[in-house]
Amino acid sequence: MRVKIALEEKGVRYKYLEEDIFHNKSPLLLKTNPVHKKVPVLIHNDKPICESLNILQYIDHVWNDEAAPKLLAEDPYDRAKARFWVDCFDKKIADCGKKMWASKGEEQEAAATEFIESLKVLEMELGEKPFFEGEHFGLLDIAFIPFSCRFYTYEILCNFNVEKEVPKIMEWVRRCYQRDSVSNSIPDQYKVYDFVLEKKKMYGIS
Repeated sequence: MRVKIALEEKGVRYKYLEEDIFHNKSPLLLKTNPVHKKVPVLIHNDKPICESLNILQYIDHVWNDEAAPKLLAEDPYDRAKARFWVDCFDKKIADCGKKMWASKGEEQEAAATEFIESLKVLEMELGEKPFFEGEHFGLLDIAFIPFSCRFYTYEILCNFNVEKEVPKIMEWVRRCYQRDSVSNSIPDQYKVYDFVLEKKKMYGIS
């Protein structure tokens, strides 16, 4: 989703290939990402680029004409800060998300508490700004907004309300969804919920 949003923001035409990463990884995926064997992979000029943050920076450097919006901030400090927050998000919040659907009892409750506290920290970073970099829809917005389609699932499974806990984050989510790049790239939240229920059943998690 991150890569699709970035390409849409840049106005880059692309061909999207779906992967069955759980049951039947394609020879193309295994060839282009032999180390992690994961998506996303961007293939440009017959050369693969792996890992979403890596790909976002590549897209910003390659399609950098004046008509295309910048994904990374101009200031080196702001770029470094955005990369820090993306790394923090990927390591902490995403891990909480998995625990919220793949565990139960005290472990699930602890993950939900940590998730909410992490969102509150992000809300403080957002402050009163429309986007994380101010008026500019940039790297951190693109990195974080895809995760919002999972909020409904976590609310149902863990019995909390994101809007109540972090209202400014939800205002930011709605603002992001006004962009075609976002609304065209992110799956329906109810389909995400159904998908998670299927995974829980597959792994025997009740």
